[in-house]
Amino acid sequence: MESELLGRWDLMVGPAEDQFPSWVELTQGGGRFVGRFGSARPLASASIEGDYVAFRLPKQYERRETELTFEGTLVDGRLVGTTVLDDGTEGAWVGVRAPELPSFTPTFGEPIELIGSDLSGWTARWDDLANKWSIEDGMLVNSAAGTDLVTTEKFSDFRLVAEYRYPKGSNSGIYLRGRYELQILDDYEGAPNGVGNSGAIYGFLAPTTNSINPPEAWNTAEITLLGRWITVVLNVVTIIDRQEIPGITGGALDSAEGEPGPILVQGDHGPVTFRRLTLYPAT
Repeated sequence: MESELLGRWDLMVGPAEDQFPSWVELTQGGGRFVGRFGSARPLASASIEGDYVAFRLPKQYERRETELTFEGTLVDGRLVGTTVLDDGTEGAWVGVRAPELPSFTPTFGEPIELIGSDLSGWTARWDDLANKWSIEDGMLVNSAAGTDLVTTEKFSDFRLVAEYRYPKGSNSGIYLRGRYELQILDDYEGAPNGVGNSGAIYGFLAPTTNSINPPEAWNTAEITLLGRWITVVLNVVTIIDRQEIPGITGGALDSAEGEPGPILVQGDHGPVTFRRLTLYPAT
């Protein structure tokens, strides 16, 4: 009989004052994990005995020397357990079953322009990082590495048209519902098509081809997100065609996958300019 613990779980980890989202997929003897930052990575081991699970994996970007270890028990349909945090203290974690979020045939409503005459429709993600975002000549500009920017409005299913450019060597991204990162990266010259490349859903879905334009040139991404199924057309090339996003990507705002979420533009890695962010809500 297959264990109830197998499958995908949306996690929240740590104390209330510093809680962060995470994700795990448990399979027979293994699985994969997304932490606070970074990409999806395989578990080194996973052990399930009845309602108890223990899994471990090497560190990635965590500020620690030891591997990550998690123990948990199924209680009233939730996984509840403990882990050792980066500072060496024990922290609690809780997991809920990730929703299926099926696709559907949409009807799109009137466009919502996310770039306005000022930043009143946006809020800074972090107060302890400089806010380098501004509106210049009708464009949303991040001049240097600083805080991420988040829309005050939340969305469920949509088509998003983004026109953007980046300087040489830069790195940014667009988080859909604040949870799934579409990668923006200067990998124009000879880059492989991996899960960290331009147009990828970071850590999970690789583009079929590299269709990014060179630094300082404009790019157009058309992103359709229905449930957890996504299509990405980058510079008129379909690079992801109706693929399922397994779970949240590193750096997500939360792990509440069944709820609406904002659009987040990444500012903590490098400069980027958006001249268009138009969202068409789906019904």
